[in-house]
Amino acid sequence: MTGSSSDRPLLAVAIDPEHGCGLATAERAWSIPVRDLGTELGALRDAQDPRWVWWDRATPTAMVGLGLGIDRCWDVVAVHRLLSGRWRLTVPEVWADLQGLDPESIPSLGQLDLLRSPDREVGDPEAPIDPDGHLRPEWSNGAWAHRPTRMAAWAGLALDAAHGQIERLSQPDRLPRALATARAESATELLCAELAEGGLPIDQAEAERIIAAAAGPRPQRPTDEDVARADRDAPVLSALSASAAASLNLRNPGDVKAMLNREGINLPDTRAWRLEEHRDDHPVIEALLRWRKQERIATTYGYRWLDEYVDEGRLRGEWGSSDGAAGRMTASAGLHNLPAEMRSAVAAEPGHALVRADLGQVEPRVLAAVSGDPDLIAATAANDLYHTIAVTLGVDREDAKLAVLGAMYGATTGRSAHVLPALRHRYPIAMGFLEEMADRGRRGADIHTVGGRRVRTGGPGGGDGDLDRARVAAEARGRFARNAAIQGAAAEFFKVWAITVRRRIRPFGAEIVLCLHDELLVHATRASAAHVADALTTAIDEAAHYWSPSTAVRFLAETTIIDRWSEAKGGPGPASDI
Repeated sequence: MTGSSSDRPLLAVAIDPEHGCGLATAERAWSIPVRDLGTELGALRDAQDPRWVWWDRATPTAMVGLGLGIDRCWDVVAVHRLLSGRWRLTVPEVWADLQGLDPESIPSLGQLDLLRSPDREVGDPEAPIDPDGHLRPEWSNGAWAHRPTRMAAWAGLALDAAHGQIERLSQPDRLPRALATARAESATELLCAELAEGGLPIDQAEAERIIAAAAGPRPQRPTDEDVARADRDAPVLSALSASAAASLNLRNPGDVKAMLNREGINLPDTRAWRLEEHRDDHPVIEALLRWRKQERIATTYGYRWLDEYVDEGRLRGEWGSSDGAAGRMTASAGLHNLPAEMRSAVAAEPGHALVRADLGQVEPRVLAAVSGDPDLIAATAANDLYHTIAVTLGVDREDAKLAVLGAMYGATTGRSAHVLPALRHRYPIAMGFLEEMADRGRRGADIHTVGGRRVRTGGPGGGDGDLDRARVAAEARGRFARNAAIQGAAAEFFKVWAITVRRRIRPFGAEIVLCLHDELLVHATRASAAHVADALTTAIDEAAHYWSPSTAVRFLAETTIIDRWSEAKGGPGPASDI
């Protein structure tokens, strides 16, 4: 599965749901009228099973809307994020880069064009490319869909761009998995379009109950919200003296910190984990922690959130396949940040179940794979990798875990600091890999994940002649680089797993409804839930075979069949062992 992208024919498509679409292959370009879109595209899919090529998210969104289930694709903008190490890219920027043009000279719609010669050649307005080689801004802003010939030409340009990217990714200096990663990134962009369309199933009555418990009944009058705020504040204020409570603004962190200092609790900040450590020191801490949970639901996940993002029993937001640095998937509408109290509202529809799978200790397993450290690879055979490392080093499991995570995050102080020398001695190849990445970051050099994603470290600046500031900036870049090398590779593995699951569960009519860090949530009929759970588990081996530089590294996931997300052991996200 890691050969060139000539594994199947490339078919470029550019869809405008109101006008039709353009199509292009290496041999010809043509268009389809809007009335025949679904039928003809479906016939092409069934007859050719091509690798579909498109410019950006707009096309897969349209294909999802047409109900076209496809697997193999090439998303030009998504692939260029991989190549360039940039998060946000436009089609004109991608084209300019592929053509070796100055990005500062990209024309914009309505631009006065003061930087160009007044007698410059205008060219043919029916041509998509200006005489200077840039895409015409009117085409990039939708004019490509105005005529059938234009739609076909626009698809042809997407095909040209894809060929240019494939050529770059196939160069001898590229990492061997770069082409495979480009395909996976493209398929993830398609999955993101499906996630945005399908949404996360929500029990609206349960969501209303949770919100009411935190924020009070749904406001009927403007003053109702003020009353609810006062009710939330009361337990915190009642734990203080009247004079302390009178001047306290709970929504001002500075006020809260000053109040705690007056009560004898001196903290550098008021983060929740710091407050947890002082839960027994003063009654106000317990009240403050409870208030924070209620306030977050009331202000961020309250009635307005419910009305804006939940429709017909589904929570819908925008999804992105890459956050730019580590390459993790992103989501809006609170999909990646739902508080634990809201999990019981994520519920399977009648006759269905949720199948949840969470990758276990994925980042140290990724470190073993990308570094090739034979001793760390051997340790991945265990279900509990941290326990194995702890026994090997002769230390407590928690200290071993913190030391491994600290090595990946660049933490050298704290409880686990004494374990780091033994970790370096026992796993020198893995620790050496991390140090090499950190050294590149300190020098301001870009790094590349094992899958070929370029990660920009920001360059060697940040000092302004001040040696201390320059040293601090260099160390920050080093920590970022060592972490990005692992986080980025873990994100690549997760996405390969997700798109493998997507393909495997289609025969059961199941759908992925949430991708969260290292966790997948699938909505399936109750009759097929056990088969879907098996598919999630067995897809790990397939994904590892496709992605991992070492077939000896063991990846695993805990899979459960549940009715509500709150029933999952350990809950979602990084709260469980990484």
